[in-house]
Amino acid sequence: MIAKLPLLDTEAIHATPGANLSSAETTRLRGAFIRTRSWPAANENVYRALKEQLPTYDIDLIEIESLLKQRPLIVALNVLFVVWYYGLDIVRRRRKFKDCFFRTPYIFHTIKRLVSQQIAQKQYSFSFQMQSLFDASTEGTPHFLYTDHTHLANLYYANFDKRKLYSEQWIALERTIYQNTIVNFCRSSNIRRSLIDQYDSSPDKTVCVYAGSNTEQHPVAFNENKYTSKQILFVGMDWERKGGPVLLEAFKLVIKHHPDAELMIVGCTPQVDVPQCKVVARVPIDQVSMFYEEAAIFCLPTKLEPFGVVFVEAMNHRLPVVATNVGAVPDFILNGETGYIVEPDNATELAQALIALLDDPEKCRTLGNNAYMLVKKRYSWENAVEAMQAHILATIK
Repeated sequence: MIAKLPLLDTEAIHATPGANLSSAETTRLRGAFIRTRSWPAANENVYRALKEQLPTYDIDLIEIESLLKQRPLIVALNVLFVVWYYGLDIVRRRRKFKDCFFRTPYIFHTIKRLVSQQIAQKQYSFSFQMQSLFDASTEGTPHFLYTDHTHLANLYYANFDKRKLYSEQWIALERTIYQNTIVNFCRSSNIRRSLIDQYDSSPDKTVCVYAGSNTEQHPVAFNENKYTSKQILFVGMDWERKGGPVLLEAFKLVIKHHPDAELMIVGCTPQVDVPQCKVVARVPIDQVSMFYEEAAIFCLPTKLEPFGVVFVEAMNHRLPVVATNVGAVPDFILNGETGYIVEPDNATELAQALIALLDDPEKCRTLGNNAYMLVKKRYSWENAVEAMQAHILATIK
């Protein structure tokens, strides 16, 4: 079977935890932070917050992509496995190669071995991984995970094509990720439900800690006239998945009632042939705030959303939000309180919600202020990591 093929990396695990370390090194408290790479920004934000909240620990960074780049033979062999497992789907454009790379049994077992080699070099009090593409647990080291998605959570979406599910073999491997943790942290209540109902994770070890914003969290500039600007803001890189096309259809209806309304599209470059629309390509994170500051309404009618940090960013800028009833969205878009929830792919309902807000700038202000208060109370990386830190310390002390 492929999962049992010999690995071509020549390194072997000879060390035991703490071997060949000086007494000074062995007395230091250490944690291992494992991620695929620094992007997306949440990977870096959680890493920094964890270091700040555990000042007595040295938090060592282990990056999967760096480990793999040092071993091109492993990468080349896994490319063959990707083609073997998913080649036909990739050719048919049902899957993307980059999404398949981490979903072969070969790379799953190889990453686990490579991380174990890294963990074995020092005495770690705990290990912590971002996301659930791999299993970074090592026997004898308490292991924690923080994720915004599970593969089977896709089944919660009405329009999800079940043919896009990965194999039972892959899902079985994914299941072991959650079984090998001390605690599974997640960003939203729907993913907590998925871990418990679809992966048999114990409710006691499955904790929703929410998440934070990837833009600056200092007090943001506030334009008193923003709610009368009639500017609707969309921020997202995946135009199709984020519901861009249905937003365009809704906006055609909006401008019949508000000819001076404007739709600002940031982060992607779709072909748009609708008046009053402006398209801005992807911009650096530190420049996104200026678009939130000028907008009156934030709208992202997404079809599938593991979490959606942009919603938190918009709410941090006191924007009322119009979004869809999917994924994590109902956790923070409280219908009629912080914004409006509509069903996916419903341009008419979406337009009605947008028109209602454009008709009433004072309503925009009220919902925007409510959204801001909810973000300040619940959604920050400091709050999320503080909740995780409490569970980590309770386990390893």
